[in-house]
Order: sequence, then structure tokens, then C-alpha cells
Amino acid sequence: MTNSQRAFVLDSQQKPLDPCHPARARELLKAGKAAVFRRYPFTIILKERSGGFVQPLALKIDPGSKTTGLTLVLEGKRGKKVVWGAELHHRGAAIKADLASRAALRGSRRSRTTRYRPARFLNRARPAGWLPPSLMHRVLTTTTWAKRLNRLTSMDSLSMELVSFDTQKMQNAEIRGEQYKKGTLHATELRAYLLNKWNGKCAYCKKEGLLEVEHLIPRSRGGSNRVSNLVVACPACNTKKGTQTLEEFLSKKPAQLKRIQAQLEIPLHDTAAVNATKYRLLESLKQFDYPVETGSGAQTSFNRKAQKLDKAHWVDAACVGDSGFCIRVPQLRPLRIKCTGHGSRQVCRTDKYGFPRLHKSTRAKTFFGFKTGDTVQASIPTGKNKGQHQGWVACRATGSFDLKTADSKLGGVSQRFLTRIFQLDGYEYAA
Repeated sequence: MTNSQRAFVLDSQQKPLDPCHPARARELLKAGKAAVFRRYPFTIILKERSGGFVQPLALKIDPGSKTTGLTLVLEGKRGKKVVWGAELHHRGAAIKADLASRAALRGSRRSRTTRYRPARFLNRARPAGWLPPSLMHRVLTTTTWAKRLNRLTSMDSLSMELVSFDTQKMQNAEIRGEQYKKGTLHATELRAYLLNKWNGKCAYCKKEGLLEVEHLIPRSRGGSNRVSNLVVACPACNTKKGTQTLEEFLSKKPAQLKRIQAQLEIPLHDTAAVNATKYRLLESLKQFDYPVETGSGAQTSFNRKAQKLDKAHWVDAACVGDSGFCIRVPQLRPLRIKCTGHGSRQVCRTDKYGFPRLHKSTRAKTFFGFKTGDTVQASIPTGKNKGQHQGWVACRATGSFDLKTADSKLGGVSQRFLTRIFQLDGYEYAA
């Protein structure tokens, strides 16, 4: 049975108290002793109580290229327990695609015999520690949520996974001596990376279970220990392949050979993205003036497996560092947080060739107190849309809005019939 996450609680002065069980939050709301302060993450504010004893919480973070795990851990008399978890889905890939599209559009304009401003890219200097927007986005959104949780809870410490995979050792396993100091967790990290790359399945038969690290070109035939020459395979496939090369082993299975070769060509983009941002994120977290614990990816994996926990980003966050051992992790339903941005500032929309096709009539984003993307409650008294509806609103300057519900789309809804439930903050939420 899935347990419910704790609800955050604020006193009448908006100071954080201990999170409470959802059933207790419903009792307080029904009795009129509290009101909803925030929908996501769900937070109530007490109307009369001010102050009180609170237990400290630790925020634990598992940074990822696409998804970052967030977990709040309460350490009480009965030990450490996870009381809240979330998975933050980044939009770094979308940002990179938008920047690439803009660069291509500007390049095409310069190649045409049309009037344009002179190129300025040669006189721009990047500040020290500059990161591409697609990477800096991961740091900023994670820090934003750390600040948000710090305001809503009695957080007093942080933990984050600092080292995931050793890409230098993976690419050149023959580095020795002064060229590279080999870490004691290298083999564990390499195995964790291979399992992640092949989705925890045998590269040949796609079976799960006990898997072994296998050389595509056997060592006996000159194969290296570089990560590009390694896959994970079940004992049966590993034994069957023997000293054959990949091409020899799958000579009669061209489709399977093509699939594995395509998988091998997948670069280390995700690993590089995490490694490029981890220290910037660590510096951002240190600005909280709380103790910051760090741990490696191999340690996180060891803690999770030793406690027989399921693989998930928020579970990995709970297992980060030395404090990630001997911790109770209930079967929570984590809050899914998807970064969507705050809209576009582009005034002129263009077609794929760069020619104007649409101009915004106004730069305003808020109309009659509503913004496109807000969650609203509609009470429509008459007409074909009569009744109670809840969904996301698309605003217009005329005051006639569109309302998208879970199963339909309503047009021509007057702003007079709408009540905002949750204001758009650049994220989409799902339980």
C-alpha cells in the first residue's frame, strides 16, 4: 500500500513547523483551524498557533542530467525516516534545442543578401565559471527548490551526490602512475555506469538478473578495458560468446548487431552534464550556511542495494552519503515536478525559414489577474459549459479565456466566473 507524503505546516506567522500526516491536515482544514497556503508542495497555515518545538529535517539531493531526486529526511527517536520526496524533471534538452534553432536562424539570415546587423560574436567575453544555459538551468532549478523547501520546512542540513562516474578512467583504463590516481570505487562506478547505459539488462538477450561485465573484443584478442569495449551480459550469453568478437557472435543476427552498435555509440552526454554542474551546485548549496554532506554514486548504489530498496531518483537521494544507510524509506508517491519555463519573450514568431508569420499585440502576460497556465476553478451559471470545472486557463486580453480540463477543452469562458487555485510558477506538478 502506498503511503501518503507529509503535508508541510506553517504557524500563523508563516514560520515552519513539523510536517503532519495528510489525515491530520484534513482535520485541521475541516475544523477551520487551518487554510491551504500552497498547493504544490501541499502546505497549510494554522490560523491561531504561533511557534512550537520543531524537529530538524535534512534535504538530500541526487543530481541528474534529466531528473534530480529530492528527499526530506526526519531524524527522530526511532531513527531516520523519509517524510517527503520529489523528482524534478529538467528542461536542459529543450533549452539546448531552442538555442541551436536560434543560432541556425541567425546564421541563415547572415548568409542571405539582406540587411542585418554586423556579427558581434567576436567581442563577447565569458565570465569565469561560465556554464551553458542548458547546464546552468539544472543548477538554478535545483537551488530554487532547495530555497523553497527551506522556507516551508525546518531544514538544517543538506546532502548531495557529488561524484557519479569517473569518465576519464572509463575512456582510458590504461592510465597509470602520476597520470591518474585511481580511486578505490572505480570498478563499482564503472559497473554502475554500464548498468545504467544498458538499462540493467543483458546487452544480448535483454534479460534482467545477475549480470557480468563483458568485453566486446576479448582481452585475449587485444581488446582494452575502455568503456567503449564493455557491456553487461548474463552468464549464459557471456559463456556462449566466449572469445568471439561482437561481429562474429552476431553474424547471423544483423538486427541485434545493429541495435547494440547503435547503443554503443551513445555518448557520455548525461555523465558530462552532471560532472560539469556538480561543483557549481555544491557552491550554491553552501550559501545556505548549513552543513553539506557529499557522497559518491557508488556509495549511493551500495546503500540502496544493502537496504533492498527499489531504484528511483528520490530513493537514490535518500541513500546519498554516510547518512543514507539505516534509513526508513516508505513506499511514497513522489511529487513529479516538470520544468516548463515562464513562457517566451519573443515578440515576432517566424516560420522555419525565418520569415515573420505572427506578431504579438502586447507584451503583457497577465490579464484580469490571470496568467496562461494558472490552475483555476470555474463556476459557470449558464450556457453550454454550465457547471463546475477545474483546469488550466489560456488567457486573452478580451477576458474570454479557454479552459483545459482533464478530459475536455472549454472555449469562451469569461474571467468573471474563474477563481484561481494555483498560480503558474514555471513548473507542472503530478502526484
